[in-house]
Order: sequence, then C-alpha cells, then structure tokens
Amino acid sequence: MNITKENIDELNAVVKVEIAAADYQDKVSEILKDYRKKADIPGFRKGQVPMGMVEKQYGKSVMIDEVNKLLQDSLNKFLTEEKIDILGNPLPKMQDDFNWDAGDYAFEFELGLAPVIEIDLKAKNKINQYKIVADDKLIEEEVEKIRKQFGKLVSKSEVEEGVTLTGTFVNEEKEINKKSTIEFASIKGKTNQKKFLGSKVGDVLILKSKGLFDDDHKLMGALGLSHDDIHGLDIALTFTIEEINVTELAEMNQELFDKVFGKDVVKTEEELKAKIKEEIEKQFQAQADQQIINDVNEYLVENTKFELPAEFLKKWIVVSGEKPLTPEQAAEEYEKSEKGLRFQLIQDKIFKDNNLQITFEELKEYTKGFVVAQMAQYGQLNPEEKQLDEIVQRVLTNEEEVKRLQDQLMGQKLLDFYKANVSFKVKEVNYEEFVKEVYK
Repeated sequence: MNITKENIDELNAVVKVEIAAADYQDKVSEILKDYRKKADIPGFRKGQVPMGMVEKQYGKSVMIDEVNKLLQDSLNKFLTEEKIDILGNPLPKMQDDFNWDAGDYAFEFELGLAPVIEIDLKAKNKINQYKIVADDKLIEEEVEKIRKQFGKLVSKSEVEEGVTLTGTFVNEEKEINKKSTIEFASIKGKTNQKKFLGSKVGDVLILKSKGLFDDDHKLMGALGLSHDDIHGLDIALTFTIEEINVTELAEMNQELFDKVFGKDVVKTEEELKAKIKEEIEKQFQAQADQQIINDVNEYLVENTKFELPAEFLKKWIVVSGEKPLTPEQAAEEYEKSEKGLRFQLIQDKIFKDNNLQITFEELKEYTKGFVVAQMAQYGQLNPEEKQLDEIVQRVLTNEEEVKRLQDQLMGQKLLDFYKANVSFKVKEVNYEEFVKEVYK
C-alpha cells in the first residue's frame, strides 16, 4: 500500500491511496474459509462446499468490503499520523473507468485543509466591559416590592387606584369561567379604568378583552387561555368582583429585615439598601459577563482574517446531510454557516493554544456545585456528602446533562481567559442604559 498527498494550494490537497491485491488478499481468503465452514448449501455437507463455489458466490462482495475497510482505516491513520488538520471529511474523486476486477486499485480524495489562524486579543479600548450598577431608583423599587411582599392585605369597600381585585371572568361562547386576581394598575386606558373605579364587591362589569390589559400575557393568565388563543382575541367579558384589597406596606423595622435576610444580618434601612444593591448587582454581573463573551467573540470573528476552502466545503455540504442538496442549496447553506464555522475555528485555536481543557475532576466538582445550588433552592442547605456524591454520579450518567454542564464550564473558562487577556474599556451603566446599548 502507498499513500501520498499533493497540495493544490494552502487550503486544498489530494490524497492518493494505492492498494495492491497483496494488501487485502490474505484477509479475503480467511473470511471465505470461514464462510465455507458455515455454508449450508443443498447437496453438500456442512463445511464441504467447494471453495470455488464459495468464491464465486461471495468472493467479490467480500473483496469489495475488505478493500473499503482497508481504504478507510489507512486514510484515517495517515491523516492522524501526518497531523493533517482538515475541515469536513475527505471527498472521494469519481473515476469513470474504475474497475473492481483490476485487483490493484488507486483511490483519490479531495481534502479541505484548516487555515492557519493568527489571533490578536489586544483590542485596546475597542470592547466594553460593562459594570452594571443598581441605581437609587431601582433600589427604591426593590424596597417597595419587599415591603409589599411582606405587607398585609386590607379590604376596601370600593375600587380605587392601587387596589388588587379578585373576581371571575366569564364568556359563555368561549366557555371561559375563570377566577383571577388582577392589579388595577395593569388595566389599560382611562376608559377601562373608569369602569372599575368606584365599583363594589358583587358588581358585574361589562368589558372587552381587546386592550383590557397593558400586556397580553396578563390577559392570558386572567382568562386561563393559551398564547395562541389570546392572539387577536376580541370578545365580550363579564367580571364579577369578589374581593377588593390594597396591600399595606410592611414597616421598615428589624422584623422586616430579619424576614428578608435572616436574623440580624441587616439592622438599618441603609444596610438593607446596601444588601439589596449587592444582590441585584450580582445578578447583573451574569448578564455583563455574557455580554463580554458575545462582544469578544464578535470582535474576533470580524477581525481575525483567514481564508476558507469555500468550494470544497460547498461540495462537502452537498453530500454530508441526511438528504443530498443541490449545488445551489449547498452554496446557500454555506453562506448561512460560514460565520459560525469561522467562530468555531477561532475558539478551537484559543482552546488548543492555551490548554483550555476540562478534566473529569473539574467536571465532577462543577456538577457538585450545580447540585448544591439546586438543592438549596428547595431548602436543602447541608446535604450529606454521600447523598451529594450519589446525585452527582447519576447526573454524570446522563449524556445530555453532561454536555450541557461541559458547555457551561467551558464557557466559564473562556470568560476567565478573556478577562485575563483582553484589554477592555470599563463602562459603568445602570440597567436601563445597559439594555439600550446592548439590545438597540
């Protein structure tokens, strides 16, 4: 057997694999002898079928199978040993005059070679690193939410601004009969609000579903319908008022502080606001970190220049899917996927050059942390080590879950690498400003 590679250019090559009869004949003979032992043909005792008959019946198909196996194994071994980095898979070149009766064969494969990539991470002051701060307005809103959450309901005699109403929505045609609790503040428009203001328990209001709430999702919850059902819904409704309540805000005292953060963790209003600010900014940090990854990835794709074996990849796309594509469809698919391919090559280069790998022990510890956080959400704050190990072991037998956790851990490693190696421009913003800039 002889294997050679000819470079067409920096991104394309052809590998030629020459297979002689001597390379596969012994294996074919061995398989045919085994066939003869097992052959059950009328007129012959088992194991006594003439070899000529076995060869005539099975010889060619066995030979073709063995040549193909040898071809695939030798090609893969050659690419690995020669450390040839390819994109896609080798594509066999068609031979119009190919003859399986020849005995000696030559096969040629087109290769799309991975490009040489040079990555520059020193994008000084071109990429923002957002520091999202909780401003006074947001903190005050959060304080009010907490006071409302731990406040008490006080019954009101009639509807006024700021109340919460409980009642039943009815529409016989759509078979709607749903008891719901709604906030007066969520009712849209002065015309609708006037229908509610001054109403008392037992009153029946005649309403229209269209434009009733400031958000269609609130209509969906109030009527107990699906998203598809409320799309464009314009029907008459009755709403029978059963309760009218207003929430009396909890007092700002030690009892409230202890309910929110635990006994004596917070002792003053200033400490409460500082703690709230800390908690909110922790949540913001996750969004800011994700934006770092998004922005650096985008910068690298836009600014890391290299060529791809485009024509080879289009040909490979034609045959690589579940269903063959036309050349036109493949070209369209290539255009859609080119940016993603460039990003993947850049990311692989970063991982390889900087040894960003995940060991099993790292994955196990990360999974343990994930499980502990999940259990804490359900009030299990101090699980036993044995119980924890058993849960981690079960999680790591789930392939989909392992893939998800690996992706998360690799994302964290990539984030840490970016933070350590990219020169950012630190930009302090409140959450509203962050949303405006990032989700323009």
